[in-house]
Amino acid sequence: MTHLNWRFDHSYAQLPDIFHVGQSPKQVHHPRLLVLNRSLAKCLGLETGALDEESLARIFSGQDLPPDARPIAQAYAGHQFGHFTMLGDGRALLLGEHLAPDGRRFDIQFKGSGPTPFSRRGDGLAAVGPMLREYLVSEAMHGLGVPTTRALAVVATGDRVWREEVLDGAILTRVASSHLRVGTFQYAAARQDPEALAALIQYALSRHDPELAQADNPALALLESVTRRQARLIAQWMRVGFVHGVMNTDNMTISGETIDYGPCAFMDVFDPKTVFSSIDHAGRYSYQNQPAMAQWNLARLAEALLSQIDADPDKAVSKAEKVVHGFKPLYLDALREVMAAKLGLASLGENESIADDLLEVMLADKVDYTLTFARLTSAVRNKEQTPVQERTATTDSILSDFERPSPAMSDWADRWQARLESQPGGYGSALPRMQKANPLYIPRNHLVEDVLEQATRKRDFEPLLAFLAVLQDPYTEHEGCEAYAEPGAREEPFVTFCGT
Repeated sequence: MTHLNWRFDHSYAQLPDIFHVGQSPKQVHHPRLLVLNRSLAKCLGLETGALDEESLARIFSGQDLPPDARPIAQAYAGHQFGHFTMLGDGRALLLGEHLAPDGRRFDIQFKGSGPTPFSRRGDGLAAVGPMLREYLVSEAMHGLGVPTTRALAVVATGDRVWREEVLDGAILTRVASSHLRVGTFQYAAARQDPEALAALIQYALSRHDPELAQADNPALALLESVTRRQARLIAQWMRVGFVHGVMNTDNMTISGETIDYGPCAFMDVFDPKTVFSSIDHAGRYSYQNQPAMAQWNLARLAEALLSQIDADPDKAVSKAEKVVHGFKPLYLDALREVMAAKLGLASLGENESIADDLLEVMLADKVDYTLTFARLTSAVRNKEQTPVQERTATTDSILSDFERPSPAMSDWADRWQARLESQPGGYGSALPRMQKANPLYIPRNHLVEDVLEQATRKRDFEPLLAFLAVLQDPYTEHEGCEAYAEPGAREEPFVTFCGT
């Protein structure tokens, strides 16, 4: 029997036993393949073409495990909404690390494959809707150019899942650079096992920062590297209006990839206080708080590493604080870079307010975040394509594509236009930057809910697949897909739930 040409290794399983427990996937009654990411499979060097859907369903539900798979549940801890808890994979199993043809190493993980020793009275299962949601949104994030874990397949299990209602069960296959989290280090620290913690640090460096493996201070080097990656990641979230919704320390990866697509969503009308999670009543993980929460999580990582940073507690704290305090300038540099690109500018100076001023106008005008930047991109394209001698009073307005812009927006646009015209290359240099930074399509919340409803209630996957095809290429205009770019009706605030 063929198993897709998996090439498994098990380096994580070589860590001390406290970090993992062997566990087999739950047997299911009637696995059925719902979606398979064949482009990702091809990148991984997997041979899916020779197998029928029944065989693929059995593989991606864990019924026919590859001979060299060694499923384990990983242990970790986490601060969940500020409260520390010892956790672990309650419904996920790591099959191993697949070695792709280019030499890269990827975790292959089942999600929803049954209970584990870390399930804490949970059933270890997942439902079709949330697993399809993670597939859709994580692939959309990849298309947007935001570092993310990815989805390889979703299989319906044929079993029922009991939540507020009875739902169809499913298993997601997730692909990640690794599943090492801030909470993994917190787990070792809480166990007061310095040898295990030291081994984990070396493992993380060898996996994600091999050039730092021989650093004089490995723990400090790791903290610095994770801080840099998180600064860049959060700036990318802000660029596309993404609200994660559950930035617990067990949901912050060491690799700098976005993980866990539970109560996440994309902002429509610009509002820094935007919250989607049904349980985030205080706005802890709001859009505007994401940079601060990333820094808070890094502080928790620093605490876990203190004993390895320096034997002298005071020196360890001093060294760690310097790195954590360095997150903000790193993030602001990354944010200035992405905001300059969104405005078509070569750079933003530290004291330049043009980006902040635009956001203030957008907040006051209650306009859509993604659509506004898409229209600015279109405006620059029109200017760049219109010869100077053919411009009229109408075409010379940078906001000619906007319907009734406010006086404040018009005043801001005059400043922006002058800034564009004064930079080397003018509109011609601005357009490529904006086309790469400003998507036309995002996973609009109303559209996500609609295609999931069609898939789960009516078993009609065509709307989901059509939407996914657009989201995988979100910077290119797709003919006949105007509806995908439009925000939904502004009625009740959109709410997400911790259901994945």
